[in-house]
Amino acid sequence: MRAHRIARVTLPDTATPATVDTLRRVFGYDAFRGNQQEIIDHVVGGGDALVLMPTGGGKSLCYQIPALVRDGVGIVVSPLIALMQDQVDALTALGVRAGFLNSTQDFEQRREVEAAFLAGDLDLLYLAPERLKVESTLRLLDRGTIALFAIDEAHCVAQWGHDFRPDYLALSALHERWPTVPRIALTATATEATRKEIATRLNLDDARQFVSSFDRPNIQYRIVAKNRPEQQLLELLTTEHKGDAGIVYCLSRNSTERTAAFLTQNGIEALPYHAGLDARTRAANQSRFLREDGLVVVATIAFGMGIDKPDVRFVAHLDLPKSVEGYYQETGRAGRDGLASTAWLAYGLQDVVQQRKMIATSEGGDAHRRRLGVHLDAMLALCETVECRRVQLLNYFGQQGEPCGNCDTCLAPPESWDGTVAAQKVLSAVFRLDRERRQKFGVGHVVDILLGRTTAKVTQFNHESLTVFGVGAELSEPEWRGVVRQLLAQGLLTVEGDHGTLVLTDASADVLGRKREVRLRHEPKRATRSSGRKSAAAAQAELPDEAKPVFERLRSWRAATAKEQGVPAYVIFHDATLRQIATESPATLAALGSVSGVGENKLAKYGQQILDTLAA
Repeated sequence: MRAHRIARVTLPDTATPATVDTLRRVFGYDAFRGNQQEIIDHVVGGGDALVLMPTGGGKSLCYQIPALVRDGVGIVVSPLIALMQDQVDALTALGVRAGFLNSTQDFEQRREVEAAFLAGDLDLLYLAPERLKVESTLRLLDRGTIALFAIDEAHCVAQWGHDFRPDYLALSALHERWPTVPRIALTATATEATRKEIATRLNLDDARQFVSSFDRPNIQYRIVAKNRPEQQLLELLTTEHKGDAGIVYCLSRNSTERTAAFLTQNGIEALPYHAGLDARTRAANQSRFLREDGLVVVATIAFGMGIDKPDVRFVAHLDLPKSVEGYYQETGRAGRDGLASTAWLAYGLQDVVQQRKMIATSEGGDAHRRRLGVHLDAMLALCETVECRRVQLLNYFGQQGEPCGNCDTCLAPPESWDGTVAAQKVLSAVFRLDRERRQKFGVGHVVDILLGRTTAKVTQFNHESLTVFGVGAELSEPEWRGVVRQLLAQGLLTVEGDHGTLVLTDASADVLGRKREVRLRHEPKRATRSSGRKSAAAAQAELPDEAKPVFERLRSWRAATAKEQGVPAYVIFHDATLRQIATESPATLAALGSVSGVGENKLAKYGQQILDTLAA
């Protein structure tokens, strides 16, 4: 193997000294964050654990350090075959002896990794979940010494979740075959119900659960009304995130291709990523995103899980996510380094109509469709709230929060208004079309009727004779569409059929019968951009003037080194580490070794090169 052996630490009565020493020597950090140490010591002591920790919170250390401290090899179950090489490269750069077994390897490569495992020459071995259903793999593991099983992205076991992987269901058998080996399941997002499902399906009901705060204070959440969304996205990137790396999520393959081409035509280098591309193109685009600075990936939700790129400065959605879990998971890929980042979503009436139609026509029984409806309702509530978005997100995951002062609803609070009369006009129009004329129409036609427009369709069906014709002159077309969107969001209207025709719900009667008030939100004015969100150039401006050229020299050195080794730049060092080096300008290896993120192996490998770069 390429990396030298890391000396095992003899485990004392308490694991804490061993784990802290490993944290310092290998990873270059002086202290654990949050409840990392409590989790690590529990697993080192042989306990099972279910860990919920936000993206960027340091989940990987929770199994990597126990694997280094305990006797044997840590087996990491990961659904991300395409990223295993990068994960192994990152560990190898730290001096950790890591390998993987998956379908991308030839026979000789697999044989070499298997031999290293049996010889005890690995610290961590990555496997895809489907490989643990292969008898030869199980027999191989039987012949070695296993330190622990780490089940990464554990939410993949949730059967109706947003990233369900059937092969994860078989992982419940790990405890039966290796009852003395501790297991740690980790995920970045799960409600209490999903957490219970994970515990049950992975046979971890007796495991200790560790739930960190879901708050990502460095991310600013913003949701805007859709109005030419590609142009809105372009404005965001050119005015606030010029030169930054980011991810744009779209619902369809066609829209990913179209949006990537649009951004490229407007001077922003963007790559598409979706399941319809051939495997080589997907791998190449993912690799470029990880290895190059300032690239944008436009993708379906097939992209992103397990992406460790720390300097993703924005995540944008051009279509409404299906659930708060999915939204949180995807937006969490921004700002893993803890620096200011943006989560931006363009949301409109058609999103609600489309999602309702997808639920109505989805596979599965009524219970499944109801579950999808609950997920969508929670997402719509987040979009339509007049309260702090961060508080709403935390409440969804069962946690309390205070208004953040940094999301769009905090920066430019939207006003609510009594929309009961407006709602009655919309519902009455739908009622009269359906009950009096036995007709159903979509949003556009209903709005035309309310505005009194004599369109060809209105004339064709003699809808000028309806009592609601022209009763809505007090609002503009965009405002009426906003009313319909919010009625759909509140369950006072729904859609049916391929053409998304509007129909009443059971709750509509209370509004029409004047038994229920309807509160609606005004579309807010554009939020003032927060000084907390900075582009790459602005982030550099935080450095002292004398440190800026030093930081650029270090970045150039890192880029050349990463290219030479064929690894992402962040595998060498994170920006935060380079900024500290540029600011402190250490003159000796000992001083450099005290910088956060500079462990023993990186100090030995890169220390003199950094000192030479500083002296240049």
